Amino acid sequence: MPPVPPLPDDAFGRVLCVVAHPDDVEYGTSSAVAAWTARGIDVAYLLLTRGEAGMDALRPEETARLRTAEQLAAAEAVGVTEVRFLDHPDGVLEHGPALRRDIARVIREHRPDALLVGTWEIEFAAGLNQADHRVAGLAGLDALRDAGNRWVFPELLDEGLEPWAVRWLLSSGDPRPTHGVDVTGEALERGIASLEAHGQYLAGIPGHPPPRPMITGITALQGRAMGVPHAVLLRAWDLFAPPPIAQEAMAAAAGTAG
Repeated sequence: MPPVPPLPDDAFGRVLCVVAHPDDVEYGTSSAVAAWTARGIDVAYLLLTRGEAGMDALRPEETARLRTAEQLAAAEAVGVTEVRFLDHPDGVLEHGPALRRDIARVIREHRPDALLVGTWEIEFAAGLNQADHRVAGLAGLDALRDAGNRWVFPELLDEGLEPWAVRWLLSSGDPRPTHGVDVTGEALERGIASLEAHGQYLAGIPGHPPPRPMITGITALQGRAMGVPHAVLLRAWDLFAPPPIAQEAMAAAAGTAG
């Protein structure tokens, strides 16, 4: 099979990453974020919860404070300074109009060229996907479209937020990657540091592997598909391009005409 190609260098200048919990973007994807910010790409994070249900040994309010602080440190490690939290309930995230509207609001405010979410597939590279992860990915996809439609959530217009069309949808963890980001070197080191910033949270997970060998191993495996030492693989959709079936139909029609 041919190697997975890189994303075009000029594909986007602003990225919004939408995930369910603190630490979700740090399992490899943050190395790609580090590569982007090193090139001057503006990256922001939107956390739908504060991960307050994630630590059995602590009360939710204590966990929320801890994980919020760790997420801010993790973002700083890869050059991200804008981190927002929506305070939806951890563990029972619900896909619906309220969540879509909240994400669409931030999309219109940030006006990104690309939206990055985790895969909404039930089964993915790491096994069976967690409920909040699936909801966050699908709600992000739906909110991307909502953000570009002035007649969906018209109350956002009353807030002075005009529609915004996002060109690229990027999905991490998708079992059918289309593109990759070479993270060999400094980007990988910064990505490892971003997961290490979640030290107290990770310490409470029995048997969790140390961040360095874990992230190094993940990115090495993905690097093979791209033909580089270390990579982060993504599935990318260019929403400004004609749908693949339309391109195939046009090509078929041209062949018939010829």
